[in-house]
Amino acid sequence: MENFKDIGLEIKKPEGICEDKHCPFHGQLVVRGRYFIGTVKRINAQKTAVVEWDRLLYLQKYQRYERRRTRKAVHNPTCMNIKIGDKVTILETRPISKTKNFVILQKE
Repeated sequence: MENFKDIGLEIKKPEGICEDKHCPFHGQLVVRGRYFIGTVKRINAQKTAVVEWDRLLYLQKYQRYERRRTRKAVHNPTCMNIKIGDKVTILETRPISKTKNFVILQKE
């Protein structure tokens, strides 16, 4: 039987097992705050991924929308098995490093 921590959200549990202390399911990381759905654009070393999503910004002067992108560096636990191009849900957490304030919760 696997040992999962209840994080208080209705999401499916990861299939893998990990020893990561920054995993919200197997470690001691507490999740809170904002969540976003985006696409994994890059996977870096040290369990980091870059997630990107599009948003629309209204320009009052031209009465039109412009498309912008937001990119976040997120923590990628080893139990998630994330690949480039996957659609993922990320959730805010305490700062893990200088640039990482989000963690991947599930693959869409």
